Amino acid sequence: MNRIKEILDEKGIKQTWLAEKLGKSFNMVNAYVQNRNQPPIEVLYKIAEILNVEVADLLISKKDLKK
Repeated sequence: MNRIKEILDEKGIKQTWLAEKLGKSFNMVNAYVQNRNQPPIEVLYKIAEILNVEVADLLISKKDLKK
């Protein structure tokens, strides 16, 4: 599970903008944002770089999943 949607919302960034910066389709980014697919680690690092956050900020910890 990831927090990409939350980070995008916090920063006021659209999925279309992120898709363009990643060189991915909107559908692929939307699948990441909706947690239907998880991005490969390389893509996760690229997303963190683009959004200027730490990779850990994009992830949901196991203890938070239990809540």
